[in-house]
Amino acid sequence: MTTIILARHGETEWNAEEIFRGRVDVDLNETGIREAELLAEHLSYMTIAAVYSSPLKRALQTAEMIARHHDVKVEVSPQLIDLDYGEWQGLSHETVRDRYGQLYHEWLNSPQLVKMPAGESLRDVRRRAISLVEDITAKAEGAIVLVSHRVIHKVLICALLALDSSHFWNIRIDTAGISVFAYEDDRFVLTRHNDTSFLKPIHKAPLSDF
Repeated sequence: MTTIILARHGETEWNAEEIFRGRVDVDLNETGIREAELLAEHLSYMTIAAVYSSPLKRALQTAEMIARHHDVKVEVSPQLIDLDYGEWQGLSHETVRDRYGQLYHEWLNSPQLVKMPAGESLRDVRRRAISLVEDITAKAEGAIVLVSHRVIHKVLICALLALDSSHFWNIRIDTAGISVFAYEDDRFVLTRHNDTSFLKPIHKAPLSDF
């Protein structure tokens, strides 16, 4: 049996300030580093066969902390890189809402229909991310960790549950949160979702879904 563990990277300042990140290579902040450490410690009690990561630093830093406990090398995968927000990248939530009113409204209500200006759509994300999961499950067994971003994991969860991406906003993924799927007999079964119980030592309320 293969277990797929979807792990979101730790917090960054742009998460906290609600700035669209996308392909901008933002580092973990102090809280994010601590979150990643606690996530890595939590997963250290499992036998991890492989760790895959988005190439962006916030994910790669998190992945390297996890891999350190398991004597495995992080495998960097461009298929796990964050959604290309195009013109929205580096802009605040408020700026995007004011400057791209109609598209922003559609993003909140019908995200599966939106293609970011000069960027990607959720369909693009789904195609590349699910391709990686299919490749992994075809050749690997044991527990596999995929360290990536909020959008990527939301889209993957929809795909693995045979839901379309119109359900994007029905799923929440907090920083350093993990969701776990068991894969057996050609079926993905969600066994844990957005688990952040191991972050209690931080004594901090989760950020908004951003």
